[in-house]
Amino acid sequence: MTVWRSAAADEATGGVSTAPWSAAGLAIDTRRLAKGELFVALAGKRDGHDFVVEAFRKGAAAAMVTRRPDQLAVSAPLLVTDNVETALDRLARAARQRSKARVVAITGSAGKTSTKDMLATALRRQGKTHMARGSFNNHIGVPVSLAEMSADIEYAVFELGMNHPGEIAPLATLTRPDIAVITTIGPAHLAAFGSLDAIATEKASIMSGLTRDGLAIVNSDAPGREIARAHADRAGARCVTFGYARDANYRVIEARVTAEGTIARIDMPGRSQMIKLAAHGTHFAVNAAAVMAALDGLEADAALGALDLQTWEPPVGRGDRHYIDAFGDEPGIELIDDAYNANPASLAAALDCLAALPPAAGGGRRIAVLGDMLELGDTGADAHAALARHPAMEVITTVHCAGPLMKHLHALLPADRRGSWRESAEQLSDVVRQSARPGDMVLIKGSNGSGVSVVARELLRLGDRPD
Repeated sequence: MTVWRSAAADEATGGVSTAPWSAAGLAIDTRRLAKGELFVALAGKRDGHDFVVEAFRKGAAAAMVTRRPDQLAVSAPLLVTDNVETALDRLARAARQRSKARVVAITGSAGKTSTKDMLATALRRQGKTHMARGSFNNHIGVPVSLAEMSADIEYAVFELGMNHPGEIAPLATLTRPDIAVITTIGPAHLAAFGSLDAIATEKASIMSGLTRDGLAIVNSDAPGREIARAHADRAGARCVTFGYARDANYRVIEARVTAEGTIARIDMPGRSQMIKLAAHGTHFAVNAAAVMAALDGLEADAALGALDLQTWEPPVGRGDRHYIDAFGDEPGIELIDDAYNANPASLAAALDCLAALPPAAGGGRRIAVLGDMLELGDTGADAHAALARHPAMEVITTVHCAGPLMKHLHALLPADRRGSWRESAEQLSDVVRQSARPGDMVLIKGSNGSGVSVVARELLRLGDRPD
């Protein structure tokens, strides 16, 4: 598949190609570059021009640059521009302009990536679907994902993220979604915003990019939902809601976690829909309600989409489960790896999931290994301490904590549930690994910066026993 040819890319960016080329995608990191992709030599912590030679060695179709790097073969095709980041943005705008795809953009304090992946899964049998890869949701990732959209795409799904005020609106303007989804509003990145209302305002700025007659899909249970609705009104968009609230247009009537996954019933306009997911967690049922609303907004087949959702599995580190055969003939360890990121809402949902799942081995322990939730500002200590009062703690056997913020939770845990506390996740990993028992079910959860994913890696190593 060809996404860009040199002539079209020259016209879109205002740059000049030194030789004809065609590319099947884009790459900004040579470690993840696939053969036939256009390498975009961005200037960041490292200058991308220093890796152009390596990119061609790995099979790059061409490179977008501002200058010819040293030691590069004269025959290597380059797209020479005045500014690589600006040219990338122009390429993305051109991809959106040439496309007739129905576009959905998703933001929220939690659940962006899962909802994006779920919606793309539900759409794939109904039309050619493009989805932003991984968590490409910032001022670089969104343009890359958009520029990779081929002209014949029928549905496209993107996620828009933020760390500071003023980041969502430019991304919304770039993607120009037909449908904007706000999964939830919570105290993620509170240090940069100061209040939930400020976070809601930033999330709601996604409405500013909506196309004419656009649709806004808002979580009915989220604080700041009225702010989101007001932004939708100002954008001239129709607004529907999803969640548990009685007045939600797409209402989760019931959701329960079983050994096989999650089962939910969603009341929708004029009908009811049963949802079965292979993923574990009632928060995924709420995401599914947002997906149903988006499918209706796209005039897609929601029943077929619901059927296809059974095939969706969460990405690595976002609640995926592993069975670790660590003890020979005795039961192994069930690992819930949710270590990709954390904020108060997502961590509470993860604890609920652990509490709802029965360990495969009767009498097995439920163990939570928790790393710091970061970027919460002055509320950080209180947010961590508040977890001690979460109802799921009543059925969790042991809670291990890593990091200075999680120390506030650790101090409030009942003595019979208080596990180990260490300054860092790396220090805690040996404790968790050595204390593992047959039949344990272990949840790993924390912000990326907490490094708690190292604990998951160490537990997985228990399954690497020699034959």
